[in-house]
Amino acid sequence: MDKIWLKSYAPEVPAHLDIEKISPPEALTRTAKRYPDKTALIFQGTKITFQKLDDMVSRFASAMIDMGIKPGDTVATLLPNIVQMVVAIYGAMRAGAVVALNNPLYTDRELEHQFNDSGSKLLVCLDVLTPRMSALRQTTQIAKIVSCHIRDFLPFPLKQLFPYVRKGMHLNTPKGNDIFEFTDLLKKYSPTKNPHRSKWEDTALLLYTGGTTGVSKGVQLTHGNLSSNVQQCRAWFHSFDDGVETVVGCLPFFHSFGLTTAMNMAIYYGYADILIPKPEPKVILEAIQKYKATYIPAVPTLYNGMINFPELKKYDISSIRGCFSGGAPLPMETIRKFENLTGAQICEGFGLTETTPVATINPLGGKRKPGTIGLPIPNTEAKLVDVDDYNKEITAINQPGELCIKGPQVMKGYINRPEETEAALRDGWLLTGDIAVMDEEGYFSIVDRKKDMIISGGFNIYPRDVDEVLFAHPKIVEACAIGVPDAYSGERIKAYVVLKPGETATPIELIDYCKENLVKYKVPKYIEFVSELPKSAVGKILRKELKRIDREKSQKSNG
Repeated sequence: MDKIWLKSYAPEVPAHLDIEKISPPEALTRTAKRYPDKTALIFQGTKITFQKLDDMVSRFASAMIDMGIKPGDTVATLLPNIVQMVVAIYGAMRAGAVVALNNPLYTDRELEHQFNDSGSKLLVCLDVLTPRMSALRQTTQIAKIVSCHIRDFLPFPLKQLFPYVRKGMHLNTPKGNDIFEFTDLLKKYSPTKNPHRSKWEDTALLLYTGGTTGVSKGVQLTHGNLSSNVQQCRAWFHSFDDGVETVVGCLPFFHSFGLTTAMNMAIYYGYADILIPKPEPKVILEAIQKYKATYIPAVPTLYNGMINFPELKKYDISSIRGCFSGGAPLPMETIRKFENLTGAQICEGFGLTETTPVATINPLGGKRKPGTIGLPIPNTEAKLVDVDDYNKEITAINQPGELCIKGPQVMKGYINRPEETEAALRDGWLLTGDIAVMDEEGYFSIVDRKKDMIISGGFNIYPRDVDEVLFAHPKIVEACAIGVPDAYSGERIKAYVVLKPGETATPIELIDYCKENLVKYKVPKYIEFVSELPKSAVGKILRKELKRIDREKSQKSNG
């Protein structure tokens, strides 16, 4: 496929980047020398400079080395976006370790699988999880635990008030038994004199895919993957200034989207990063206003939440200069309202954990096409292949095929899963499992997931088409269409709908609305109203989880 998308690039964006081979911990050291007194992290009012952050990272690396962590060993984290999360990730990498990022909301069963799969030897976790994780050591290789408190980096007097204000969110670390206090380690150890120099192709991180299709897989991302993707994103957001921007860190850093576009970009280029452990519209709006934030990477549910927040008019969010949205389609109405409020362009993009994650983005300062995922970013190739035959490339404009991505951000593979790695990677190309089309200007649009397609009466239906129509209804906040079994046509369409607060509607009303806006075979047969839809940690609607819930309900009612 010719790179016809290059002609649609913003004038300031190069078609090809000379990627600098600098690892994340080395980038932190360089930024600390460039901007020693600039704010690196903001947490609940506490500010930490780049020089201080670099010092903390080196001390934590020393502690881990003394605790027996050797280059290539795996250190797991179980933390939200707090200061200790950044220090743990960069400290472990500086010690030469691989960091396995885990979701603090996961169950013990899921975590046990991930800890064992990654071979994690040490865990850095939130204090409220320490007792559970201590018990879990019996069935994993984890020998030592570092416990972190939210209160550790709160400013006075919040630190003193915290135990009383947040009952149940404050625990003292159990003594002994190879459980350590995070702040004790920083006080005890001096900065490491000989940081490990990782190779470009060495695994830096393990991120686990959601597991909605089965057992979660550990994606191996190298230092090269992480560094390349940050540099690619920086080239795309060409109007940003090093050492000047302030990013809203509302996406979890244990997810690749938040990791790359908020945490790593901030560290590479000297941006202040506002750490938000629990992303809620009010907290985000307050942070933007208070710190004059200029850049926000977020998912559609967060943008939706902000524009629908009842007290939105109280906040000045005009400081925002650039926005990045991914993880799910962004409704047109959301784009329009948010841009009217800020004057800043929301650039819709696309990626997967396997692409670190960013692969395509709508151009900042160029022609934007709402509803598309934009153009492949510099040094990234994309092609479409036949859904059933990888060797058959699709070159026709607007003809659907499976989207394949090639570039320096594509993962090394899945840990301990050679067969699945072989199925996902072909000659350096990643098969995404997403069905896309490309228009005459090189803009790609996702029409659906390969496995989400609804087949009804012989018609192939992409549920995204139904979602889009329902999203546009003035009474609807969110909607998600799935296929449900039907004796006559194989499958029928069922839509789960979340109404806006105070609104009422009937299934017939919405079905009639769909009839006006969709071809007959795409009209949902069933509408079910719910208060919320199942979502991932970053707010992505989990269609497969919804199908599972629906299937279980159906079995109960039939049983």
